[in-house]
Amino acid sequence: MKESACPMTPAIRELKAASVRFTSHCFTYKEHGGAEQAAEELGVPLHAVVKTLVMEAHGHDAKKTPLLILMHGDKEVSTKQMARILGVKSVVPVAVPVVEKLTGYLPGGVSPFGTRHILPLYIEASILILETIFINGGKRGFLLGMSPNDLVALKHPQPVEVAV
Repeated sequence: MKESACPMTPAIRELKAASVRFTSHCFTYKEHGGAEQAAEELGVPLHAVVKTLVMEAHGHDAKKTPLLILMHGDKEVSTKQMARILGVKSVVPVAVPVVEKLTGYLPGGVSPFGTRHILPLYIEASILILETIFINGGKRGFLLGMSPNDLVALKHPQPVEVAV
């Protein structure tokens, strides 16, 4: 596993300000390589790589509410189940240009830390039982290794069961 100096991202600033312990891991980003490519290159379990997905809930009143969902690298989000949990008509991924506008990060480099706007944060409950997770550090090709307990203490995500 390559450990390297961290790029200074808004995510790193937030973690350092909160004195959260993490390790930094850089890898060669490949377009559409996803969590699989990161896990393979870093030699970590795909299940421990956590994707930060930017979605929006579409209410029955046509209102759209953006949100973040943290999911295992080897799982997908059941958007139907997520919509049921939220009591909305549907949950869909946001359009690519909207990702950067909401988070300040490029798609493939979205971190739940240091986002441009504070968005509701949901986490697949089974992520919380892992000893170490590898989550985006705010740049393509850059993951942070950390305890899910530190993520919870800092961000207070709402646990959900929406993995498929």
